[in-house]
Amino acid sequence: MSTAPSAASRGAERPGAETRAEAHAPSAAVKASSKVPAAENTLRILKLLASRRGPMAASQIASSLNLPRSSVYHLLGVMEANGFVLHLHEEQRYGLGISAFELSSAYSRQEPLSRLGRPLLASLVDAIGESAHLAVLHGRDVLYIVEERAKNRPSLVTDVGVRLPSHLTASGRAILAALPKSQVRALYPNAAAFTARHEVVGAIMKYSALSSHLDQVRQRGYATEHGEVTPGFGSIAAAVTDHLGWPTAAVAVTFLEDKLPAQEWPVLAARVQKVADELSLRLHGRPGK
Repeated sequence: MSTAPSAASRGAERPGAETRAEAHAPSAAVKASSKVPAAENTLRILKLLASRRGPMAASQIASSLNLPRSSVYHLLGVMEANGFVLHLHEEQRYGLGISAFELSSAYSRQEPLSRLGRPLLASLVDAIGESAHLAVLHGRDVLYIVEERAKNRPSLVTDVGVRLPSHLTASGRAILAALPKSQVRALYPNAAAFTARHEVVGAIMKYSALSSHLDQVRQRGYATEHGEVTPGFGSIAAAVTDHLGWPTAAVAVTFLEDKLPAQEWPVLAARVQKVADELSLRLHGRPGK
């Protein structure tokens, strides 16, 4: 019974697949003068596949990364043999393999967000004297993964492991505002998706109100919450993003509203945004200055 050729052999069978233009096209690895171009290009292929919604043809990968097709086929062959990419024979496309998924799971187990975020939040709390927390989106809720309580400040409901409806919280609103509108709509398809903890003026209880509020968050650059979680307490939050600009978490501070005049909120928001930006850089592997 015949079998389909491997990715590596497919590349070897195409001696003319690499055109003269491709052979002389400068790759990003060459421009960067990498000492290990094969390793760098392997990582570039993995990052490209991770950024797409579906599998890609080898020719698309080569074109997107400005790499010779023969090189791409050989690299895909090695990655396929090690489980990092999966070749879909019928579609003649490549997607991420089980080994890439295992790396993702290991990343989650090591809790990098918590480990990287905790010292940044601790420094923020020391500087402003208010409590801060870090939260991630979990379905329609936000899940709190770090809390740094300021000295002599009351305990909050946003303890580690607590989940709250994202549309009620500053953290959730910061994350939702950074998502595509279509995804927000999918999370909130009808009125049943909205809940409230307390009766407050201007409560967000329908999609049109949420959409309008998120537009304000995008324009302002940070999210706020006024007593929707706990009466008398306000919060300010900013989104933490990955290398593709996708929101992975939110940094927030919570305080007694009568202790912080409205005109001081933008100043505090700038400090929160700075911490969120720093955490974003650290997630990228590039510590800020």
